[in-house]
Amino acid sequence: MIRFLKGIVEEINIDEVVLEVAGIGYCLKVPSSVIDSVRITGMEVKLHTYMNVREDGVSLFGFLTKDDLEIFKKVISVSGIGPKGGLAILSTLGADGVRFAVLSNDAKAIAKTPGIGPKMASKLILELKDKIDLEDAFNSGAKVASGGNLNNIVNNEVTQDATEALIALGYSSSDVLKAISKIDITEDTSVQDIIKQALRIVGTF
Repeated sequence: MIRFLKGIVEEINIDEVVLEVAGIGYCLKVPSSVIDSVRITGMEVKLHTYMNVREDGVSLFGFLTKDDLEIFKKVISVSGIGPKGGLAILSTLGADGVRFAVLSNDAKAIAKTPGIGPKMASKLILELKDKIDLEDAFNSGAKVASGGNLNNIVNNEVTQDATEALIALGYSSSDVLKAISKIDITEDTSVQDIIKQALRIVGTF
């Protein structure tokens, strides 16, 4: 099995890149994050790969990080979602976006993906709820006070009140959770402090 490919970008298309590795050109289906990062031909890039073998052919999918690849594999483990659908979900939400949507039961966010309806979005949440790790969802943005615990930060009364207030303002639960994960929350942080900081952050999404 091919775990990763490291080579020179020869072609860039809407949802795929051609990577030259030791004189061989590999065509990889990729999410938008790869296209956004690569941008130009001639640059060297390392892509973590997933190989999909079917009766009508073999396809390679490439991702910038192992994290993206792991979330992709979790998504396509959901019955009814194939590699093409999984790639579309990653392109729409990104790995962290998938995590936050699942943890916050935000089917609407997932259903924004072309080809993924509300029923399939709800099914994805149901099947992945126990496979998504809370700490992994927060490790890219959360800043935990010394001796703190991520579960306590997410579930404490102050954070819960701030979360409910932001959702009442019309923000999606996944965006709220994502924004709050980026805030340095301590014992002295108030509901108002969280709301103010979250409003600034959510406006950048």
